[in-house]
Amino acid sequence: MGSYRVKVLNTIAPEGLALLSDGFTVGAEVDDPHALLVRSAQVDTDAYPFLEAVARAGAGVNNITVDKATARGICVFNTPGANANAVAELVFTMLGLSARNLHLAVEFCRGLDGLSDEMINQQVEGRKGAFRGLELAGKTLGIIGIGKVGVLVANGGILRRMRVVAYDPFPALENIHALSSEVILARSLDEVLRQAHILTLHLPLNDKTRGFVDAALISRLPAGGVLVNFARGPLVDEAAVLAALNSGQLSRYVTDFPSAAMLGHPAVLASPHLGASTEESEEQCACMAAAALRDYLRHGTITHSVNFPIAESIPAKNVHTRLLMINRDIPDMIGFASHTIGDAGINIASYLNESNGVIGYNIIDLEQPLPPEVVARIEAHPGVLRTRTIVFQG
Repeated sequence: MGSYRVKVLNTIAPEGLALLSDGFTVGAEVDDPHALLVRSAQVDTDAYPFLEAVARAGAGVNNITVDKATARGICVFNTPGANANAVAELVFTMLGLSARNLHLAVEFCRGLDGLSDEMINQQVEGRKGAFRGLELAGKTLGIIGIGKVGVLVANGGILRRMRVVAYDPFPALENIHALSSEVILARSLDEVLRQAHILTLHLPLNDKTRGFVDAALISRLPAGGVLVNFARGPLVDEAAVLAALNSGQLSRYVTDFPSAAMLGHPAVLASPHLGASTEESEEQCACMAAAALRDYLRHGTITHSVNFPIAESIPAKNVHTRLLMINRDIPDMIGFASHTIGDAGINIASYLNESNGVIGYNIIDLEQPLPPEVVARIEAHPGVLRTRTIVFQG
């Protein structure tokens, strides 16, 4: 196995970088990288001619040109669930602040600095009624998106004695199993909207979900509801939210994505994109992303990719070379690769093929060296996007 160059585009927790030691050159100044390790930086994969993989220490990959990467046979990894607890805890922290007006109450108390205890008591008793809030218990919490974060928020609502109604058009079975039995699974979006006193979003950002919360959606909520967005800022049409806050259709917007349009409104409670900003979350994301890159570059195995299928295979002791063929998911690619290798007199020890409907990924273990001319014949096929060769015995 050779040496791999990994370029780091953001500050990554050292626990993650420590996983890329033997056989890796890692750092912000690395040139011509084989892989990128990134958090929030914008990545144009076409800017890196030798790129084989990108790993984002986080769940969303809207800062990466995934379509371009797929067309070039570049694997893009994310770290689903690694920061889920951090986000879910912040959702309830901010909901609590909002419901009890604690952000205003704390500022009021800070303004009493310098007064005597007698004056402080007078001010507190005389003005505390202005901060009277609501309890979360008994309210209906509507959840759109039952991913890793959505599950934790749903279960957290149950623990707080809320009535929880959740909806996801394409839920993963493992996430459904992780839900509390008390969570009500809605059969339609409208079923959630018409009941939710508090609506919280846990959706990915893509072309279909951009501007998901618009005036029409907000109008289907009970009047005076609270909208919560700790997923992605552009999921929300800000003009529609401001209009709803001004009309009273929404009583508050709680978000992790401050903007110039929103910050001046008294009914907007914003935190500065803190969802994943905990020591624990950053460490877990970094370790998960680095491990994905390490295993892909060293062995060609795939977990948690957003554009490639999952593919895991441990090479046997007799394997000399592992050929990785990345192709469009079209008929007869397995036969083509097998015959091309067999015609060269090379024995295939094992063959694993996985597909996600767009990309076919093949792990082909060989007992002998693979001549460059055989690789060239495979790469010449119009359906093949890329090949990689990993030599285990030199």
